[in-house]
Amino acid sequence: MKLGIIGLGKMGNAIARRVIGGGYHVVGFDLNEQAKKEAEKIGVDIVSDLSDLAERADVIWLMVPVGDPVDETIEELLPHLDDRDIIVDGGNSNFKDSVKRAKALEKHGIYFLDCGTSGGLHGREIGFSLMVGGEKKAYDKIIPLLEVIAAKDGSGYMGPSGSGHYVKMVHNGIEYALLQAYAEGFHLLKDGAYKDLDLEKIAHVWSNGSIIRSWILHLMNELYVDEIDFSKIVGSIQEGGTGRWTVEQAKEHNIPLSVIEESLRIRAWSRETNGNYATKLVSLLRNKFGGHAVRELD
Repeated sequence: MKLGIIGLGKMGNAIARRVIGGGYHVVGFDLNEQAKKEAEKIGVDIVSDLSDLAERADVIWLMVPVGDPVDETIEELLPHLDDRDIIVDGGNSNFKDSVKRAKALEKHGIYFLDCGTSGGLHGREIGFSLMVGGEKKAYDKIIPLLEVIAAKDGSGYMGPSGSGHYVKMVHNGIEYALLQAYAEGFHLLKDGAYKDLDLEKIAHVWSNGSIIRSWILHLMNELYVDEIDFSKIVGSIQEGGTGRWTVEQAKEHNIPLSVIEESLRIRAWSRETNGNYATKLVSLLRNKFGGHAVRELD
């Protein structure tokens, strides 16, 4: 089984590395020259156009920006695909778009799987969490690939088309709230009743045995070890669409998501005001796990 990866940025490169490490051949395409060079270094067979990739790959994995780029890529691939080929969208697409794409491709005999992908920069070494929706027999066919990409027990079939991206959407909504909760807690520790608490030590102690220990808390500890100059950081938190989509879905189904909704509101406020200490922490944590840009004062 040969895997074709379209989009060889940080996440695409990490997936390629894991698949090659699992003994599979990877064909790759990207418009960015540096991304192609980095992928070639790890053994990716770089092609110059999508038609070549489609003809050489059995499974095509998309790691391109959400929205129009996904549709444009599929449209360009379609004339070169064979009956029962499989396309996997590993980005953070809206689940409703994934349902439409699956139905459209089904008419051409092409399988479309929507795969929520979590793990950020660290997934390269420890594996990703993969939430897959779509035709079950297509999922079953690529289980060996998923197993080398994912962490141990980190891959699963979620259900029909759209469900993989739906589950990842809710995952990201939860992430918004968790980041904000940790950040606000450490803001209180910093500026509350005790002014000289050792935040690095607290994060380390909490990471070992406490009820609230987590990967996010581990990264928080790393932030304090790094001795970042917070005075130079702008507390403006960027976002994709997943948090907003999560809240929209909750309202559509009359399900209260007050904590997630408030974390979304705080992100919008941070972009208008440059935020506070807590939003600086959230921005820095997002950089830690996902490589998202952090603004610094000029």
